Amino acid sequence: MERQEDFRFLTGRGCYVDDVRRPDMLHAVVIRSPMAHARILGIDASAALELPGVVAVITFADIRKFAKPIPQRTCPLPGMEKFLQVPLASDVVRYVGEPVAVVLADDRYVAEDAAEMVFVDYDSLDAVVDAHAAMAGGAVVHEQQGTNVASAYEVGRGDVARAFRDAHYTRKETFYVHRHSAVPLETRGLVAEWDPVAKHLKVWGAGKVPFANRAILADMLQLSPAAVDLIEVDVGGSFGVRGDFYPEDFLIPFASFHVGRPVKWIEDRRENLMATNHSREMHCELEIAVDAGGVITGMRGKVVADLGAYVRTNPGVMPGKGTQFLQGPYAIDHLGFEVRAVITNKTPAGTYRGPGRYESAFFRERLIDIAARELGIDPAEFRRRNLIRADQMPYDAGALVPGQPATVYDSGDFPAVFDRALAHFGFDDLTALNGRCVDGRWHGIGMACAPESTGGGPGEHARLELRHGGGFDLFVGSSSAGQGHETVMAQVLAESLGIPCEGIRVHHGSTTHLAQGFGAYHSRSAVMGGSAVVAVAQKMREALLARAGQLTGTPATSLKWDAGRVVREADGQTVATLAQLASGLPDCGPADHGLVGVSASFESNRLTYTFGVHLAHVSVDPATAQVRVEKYLCVEDVGRMINPMIVHGQTVGAAVQGLGGTFLDEFKYDESGQLITGTFADYLLPSSTDFENVDALTLELCPSPSNPLGVKGAGEGGIIGTGGALANAVSNALAQFGVSVTRLPMSLDNLARSLRQSRAGGTGVAR
Repeated sequence: MERQEDFRFLTGRGCYVDDVRRPDMLHAVVIRSPMAHARILGIDASAALELPGVVAVITFADIRKFAKPIPQRTCPLPGMEKFLQVPLASDVVRYVGEPVAVVLADDRYVAEDAAEMVFVDYDSLDAVVDAHAAMAGGAVVHEQQGTNVASAYEVGRGDVARAFRDAHYTRKETFYVHRHSAVPLETRGLVAEWDPVAKHLKVWGAGKVPFANRAILADMLQLSPAAVDLIEVDVGGSFGVRGDFYPEDFLIPFASFHVGRPVKWIEDRRENLMATNHSREMHCELEIAVDAGGVITGMRGKVVADLGAYVRTNPGVMPGKGTQFLQGPYAIDHLGFEVRAVITNKTPAGTYRGPGRYESAFFRERLIDIAARELGIDPAEFRRRNLIRADQMPYDAGALVPGQPATVYDSGDFPAVFDRALAHFGFDDLTALNGRCVDGRWHGIGMACAPESTGGGPGEHARLELRHGGGFDLFVGSSSAGQGHETVMAQVLAESLGIPCEGIRVHHGSTTHLAQGFGAYHSRSAVMGGSAVVAVAQKMREALLARAGQLTGTPATSLKWDAGRVVREADGQTVATLAQLASGLPDCGPADHGLVGVSASFESNRLTYTFGVHLAHVSVDPATAQVRVEKYLCVEDVGRMINPMIVHGQTVGAAVQGLGGTFLDEFKYDESGQLITGTFADYLLPSSTDFENVDALTLELCPSPSNPLGVKGAGEGGIIGTGGALANAVSNALAQFGVSVTRLPMSLDNLARSLRQSRAGGTGVAR
């Protein structure tokens, strides 16, 4: 089934936040710090306020009464609560791009001009931009805390020391994943309107977690949540970065509250690159122990995650998941990890598609390949010997995140998926090219295996209303940023009720029609939201049976629902069609949305786990260090697919995003904390012609037992193994030159430097 929402997108009929117009609306421009670390000595807005059309310049003094730190929402780690961000800087700025003031004007151009006229007096302080330097006594970013380590902990299981003491072989390597992030086609934006008479606030914008953000906003503005509505409009991509409550998510509603007029703010691309969450930057020293039979018996490591200047809403996801998934899909009995989450003078870090899992897969899968080469074992065979088997499911991988339950892989046949992937890729035939030169280009084949956690509780909610004429309005708590929820949720409801999709209208992500909702993150929408739709469909069947009984005088217990009609249980005779039920019901008052309305929830804290295998064939020109991706394949078992076309698009899109992150995307800072890749001339993204040979094969081998649909989330698996598979492929291609990739990105500059070092007799380690 094709995506139902695409027609309005492709014909220009979508409604994005910048399409929202309100009467008497003002425009906001955020004044941001140009310095990475400095004291604010004063702010003079007098010249800006004299400019015609300027209504206000908001500084910390204006928000002081409401100036709570933005709280953590998910995965907090011990100690992080000391490093939260207040929406406007008061006395110290800690990263380039930190909000300092907000200009409100009748026109965006006037607001931009006025922002240039606001004078902020700064006294520069030393900045620290390297996580290891921050731990070793560099400048303290939050002086009152006396440390740059936001969280430090150790986790593990088994007897790690013994595993390494008794090992036949051990290998340690140090790895690094660079700072990069999602760059959605649409930047962030909000429209806020405070009604001083009704004392009600409306906010239009991307609503990835609207109910959570409403609760935070209402608390900060000292309002009841019932006085705030967050209304989701069409969204041009998220990929994780819209999941936080940003300073602007408070500042723009406050601005409307402050001046009593609607306010619009649209982030420009320069702001987007410097102020929207960064992600991924992580160092890892990883070591494995292997017995004489080629079985991995132990793994230990040290993880250092760079969080930037503040702890944001989902602070522990990157270091927590990055450590939790270091063991990956392998049965390893003895584990031990030390974790440090570190504060630096850079843009705060948050979640980006597959947070922590992309990083851990790169660390682990590179070390697996290095060890296999040194042990003389085929990398595919080495993995096969260590993969968790189907008869070990459900597999308890241990509790490796403080305050979180154990990781339990719910179902899967990892070896079967692995073998299907190798066969589909043509691995046996392509291995003949591994490390060989053909027409001046050196070829390499690489692989990576990675599980992915999806879903996540505590639940999700849905409401279903029958309209006059027999159609349905379905309201779901899962938000959409373009993933296809309107199609998928309609399909689930249609299948549950045995009706066509055409009469179903899906509404998502707003707080106006549901009492509660948890949103879209962690590839949970089909798992949790879809299951809530199954539950609400069951309630609607019961309600319609009861109504049919009332209309016909037939006991509801003698009736059953059958593909859009009510029939007698005894003989299958039709009692009422859906259209008859709708037309036969009395009209409702104007306050009612539909004729019959039911609500339901699906509650579960159990996660579902997919398993993916990534395979890459690259060729490298050693003269220029140019890498060409000849073939890329992602194979993933997602349990069950609701819409195969959408799953395929999600997987291929994620893989291309991962290829871009592995080769191109990178946020670079100079020693003073200035972002030097703050435009698309410097921060490179893949184009439609960069990676043409990417494909996906999605399997339905092992449905999840934890939800009624048997589904596992499919939105992030395509990105997770890209760094590891590609780094293995490039390392195999350049093994002749002594190049071993231990750091990302594999940019043209970095690979060229490694080749020069190898020719000069250096290590050739890609940096």
